[in-house]
Amino acid sequence: MMTTMAEILLVDDNPADLDLTIDALAQSPWRTHVSTVSDGAECMAYLRREGKYADATRPHLMLLDLNLPLKDGRSVLADMKSNPALRRIPVVIFSTSQAQKDIECSYELGANSYVSKPPTLSEWVSAVKLLNHFWIGCACLPREEE
Repeated sequence: MMTTMAEILLVDDNPADLDLTIDALAQSPWRTHVSTVSDGAECMAYLRREGKYADATRPHLMLLDLNLPLKDGRSVLADMKSNPALRRIPVVIFSTSQAQKDIECSYELGANSYVSKPPTLSEWVSAVKLLNHFWIGCACLPREEE
């Protein structure tokens, strides 16, 4: 359970989806700081602290969409889970896809969970609040090693 400010990285190219998710996270009783990136290449630069992300804080949790420009979520996940410095960051796939092949591939690549984006606003808010409750309110997360 997080006792300090939780860093959450949202990776999604849909501004409306980002806004909905940020709003739902803001309703949480846990203190969170949310950073966003809109494509997979930018996500990897953020995680590797490259360029404008040199001072980025390593996220405690990442919500990752699969269908991203430049580098898709599957490639991001594969890169993260093969990198010793990044593999311990929990990754929740948060995608519109409900395709079994996407679900199976995500888990094979090391996703910690897979959640399909709900179709209604109330279900969306509920899903994000539940994710936040579990990952930030209940789960024990690894500390960053420098």
